[in-house]
Order: sequence, then structure tokens, then C-alpha cells
Amino acid sequence: MSKDFDILVVGELNADLILRGDVTPAFGQAEKLIDDAELTLGSSSAIFACGAARLGLRVAFVGKTGDDEFGRFMTRELDARGVDTGGIVIDPSVKTGLTVNLARGVDRAMLTYSGSIGALRFDEIDLSILPRARHLHLGSYFLLDALRPDIPALFDAAKACGLTLSLDTNYDPREGWNGGLVEALKRVDVFLPNETELRAITRIDDVSAAMKAVPVSVVAVKLGARGAVAQHDARRDYAESVPVDGVDTIGAGDSFDAGFVYGYLAGWELARALRFATVCGSLSTRAEGGTAAQPTLAEALAWL
Repeated sequence: MSKDFDILVVGELNADLILRGDVTPAFGQAEKLIDDAELTLGSSSAIFACGAARLGLRVAFVGKTGDDEFGRFMTRELDARGVDTGGIVIDPSVKTGLTVNLARGVDRAMLTYSGSIGALRFDEIDLSILPRARHLHLGSYFLLDALRPDIPALFDAAKACGLTLSLDTNYDPREGWNGGLVEALKRVDVFLPNETELRAITRIDDVSAAMKAVPVSVVAVKLGARGAVAQHDARRDYAESVPVDGVDTIGAGDSFDAGFVYGYLAGWELARALRFATVCGSLSTRAEGGTAAQPTLAEALAWL
């Protein structure tokens, strides 16, 4: 409690515009009617930050938005969920990122404007915030284009201030699966991929073998509806997902990450942290959007 923040999150910021309806868009100025429209907080890193704050952790965010309404919306939404937004850079020269989702049943079609998502630079981060935090989490590694070459330097600065580090790369839209990632992973304490990402990064199909190939002592892999598996050095544990009436899986992996990092910072044994993470990920699917159903600490602990 001598620190101001439990977690400092560094990552991307973009709004999600979710359109719902059993329609298929068509060119030729064909107008189609939909059932519902909602502007929600998007981006993996922001959803993680909200999930961690929902569990009672003190969270600060570093990212970039444009000087526009979408950027102000993202900042307001984070503020409303108790996330400190003093580290967000506002850049009038870029527009805030936006993803338009057309949701039809359980499927989605998505169009993303990257805008400010990849624009955050290392020299724009106020490093004086590092000694104020216990842990640094970085999300969407492959989307942080301007920052990515300097992520090892950021991690070194955090380590020098005594922070532990976690990383969730998320999917690589270019499918190169490198971009200096090996150097970043050498500095990471907790790696949080899903199985598709892990296989692509290591180029090893077997999940168990792929986990051993990663140069990180704690690896927790999301397996979707099958739950998750984690290793800490030689120890390996598996946890099933929680049976809930799922509505929307957006952000479930980010809520899983928040739960796992909570357990890691609390010093829990691997099995308990993994089970807690699967609870947080599963419960987050109970409502539309990435943050609406994220559990409180009391709710998640009740499922243990």
C-alpha cells in the first residue's frame, strides 16, 4: 500500500460501436435497418484495466487518444470505472481508434480504424509514474506500432523501479508474430496468450510443448470454452471454465487476465490464481460488451 497503484496498464484505446441485427450490408446505397446500436468501451488493454479495477485493484492507464469525442468517451468510461487516466496522451494530430461491430447472433463482422491505437511513443510516457506502481501490464503488443521497438526499454525501466511485468500480445493482424517479441518476453514475469496466439508465436502446435518453449516463468494460456492451463516453472495446472449463460465473449480473455494478475499480486498458488482467472473470464460473458458483466471481487470469490 506504499504505492499509489497496484497496476499500471500500457496499451491501446479505441471505442466499439456495436450494431445488432440480422442483416448483411450491401453497397449501391442500400439502406438496411438494425435492431440496436451501442457505443461501448473497447480495446483489450482498457477492458483489462476495468476488470482489474472492478476487482478492487488501484489501476492507472497510459495510452493515446485524439482530441475528439471518441477519445473523451474512452477517458470518461475509464474514469467512471475508477481507472486513473492521468497518463493518457491527447494528440490533436490523430483520431481516436474505432471498431464498428455488426453483431448477428453469436457472430460478428468488424471494421477497425486504427487511428491513435498504434501512435503512442516511448518518449510520450511519463516514466515518473513507474515508481508509483507495483506491476506493469502491457496489452495488444502487435498493435502498438510506434511503441513496440522501445517496449524492452520500457520493461527495463519498470524492472529498475521494482515492478513485475505481465504481457498479453493479443492477435497479430499482420500474422508475423515477431516484431522483437523475444526480447520483450525475456523481461516478462507473466505471459497471458490464448492457445492460437501461443502456437503462432512459438510455431509449435502442442500447447504443452509451446508453453515450455516460452522464456517466461509463469505462463497462463486461455483455451476458450475448455478453460485454461498454466505453468510456473515445473508446475502445471488446469482449470475448467465456469458454466454460465453466456451472452457475449468480447473481453473474456482480458477479464481472465485481470483475474490472473490479481491472484499473482496476491501471492496465491498457481491453481487458485488460474481458477480465479477462469471465473472472472466466464462471468464477464453474462452481458453484451467487454465490461458490463465483469465480476466484483466478492462475486468472483463466491464461485471459488
